[in-house]
Amino acid sequence: MDNGDRSGAGAGAVGSAGSLGLRVGQAVFSSASLLFMSVGVEFFSYTAFCFLVTIMGLVIPWSCTLAMIDVYSVLVGCPLRVPGVMVIVVVGDCALSIVSFAAACSSAAVIDLLLQFHGSHCSPRFCGRYQLSAMMAFLSWLLMAASAIFNLWFIASRW
Repeated sequence: MDNGDRSGAGAGAVGSAGSLGLRVGQAVFSSASLLFMSVGVEFFSYTAFCFLVTIMGLVIPWSCTLAMIDVYSVLVGCPLRVPGVMVIVVVGDCALSIVSFAAACSSAAVIDLLLQFHGSHCSPRFCGRYQLSAMMAFLSWLLMAASAIFNLWFIASRW
């Protein structure tokens, strides 16, 4: 393989079809997490749940914006190659990955604690929705971490 060929985008780097798939997945799982947590559920009683809602509310526009950039890059055939922008994407992905993991973990811990009290603090309907929300947040985090790793790898291999 010739490392001198710099025309193709990395497998999951910004501007590739792989990145588009990761971004769409992040947006879908973050939206699902946000909807399971906030629609018809009183999440605001627990700080961890408020943290999860806030972080998923940040991940959705970040992922959708980068998905639009990916769609443009794939359709035009001109992947993003500006080093400064790539660094911003990597830093944003890393930061959001860390805080989304923290939000998912803290929510899962609170759910576990609520279930330890045998449902006295959480009805089965609410706890089930909280669990689904935390699971979707973990899936979103997994895709966000993959995006961060792919983009960091792309930067390290190109510059």
